Amino acid sequence: MKVSDAMTGQVSTAAPTDTVRKVAQVMAHVETGAVPIVDEDGKVIGLVTDRDIVLRVVAEGRSFDSPISEAMSDGEVYSVKEDDILADATAKMASHQIRRLVVLDDAGKLTGILSLGDVAKDYGAKQVGKTLEDISQEGGEASQ
Repeated sequence: MKVSDAMTGQVSTAAPTDTVRKVAQVMAHVETGAVPIVDEDGKVIGLVTDRDIVLRVVAEGRSFDSPISEAMSDGEVYSVKEDDILADATAKMASHQIRRLVVLDDAGKLTGILSLGDVAKDYGAKQVGKTLEDISQEGGEASQ
């Protein structure tokens, strides 16, 4: 099974200058916990989760009108290609202790997000349980 068979293809994105409030409203409207942050060329430069907003904005008393770039996770945004094997993608999630991967096409453009929930629907609870166990083993609580 390929990543493209399981991923969520309809993905809302945000610009780094969009406000925290705007991104939170998008999350509420499309019922998602993660929004990729893309530059003007459509390149993914970050990922912000509802957890990022809680920890970096709400808990620190920051303004909801601050740019989302201040709330997004620092570091590498982990990705896979649409044609990658789903088992390899779940292994990547486990090895990096993350719950989501952005999905890119051959040109490097965003085409979707692969989450543990996607894997559970299309790949089976047994694999999700194994992946979640691997993600959680070393106390990893990565926000991606």
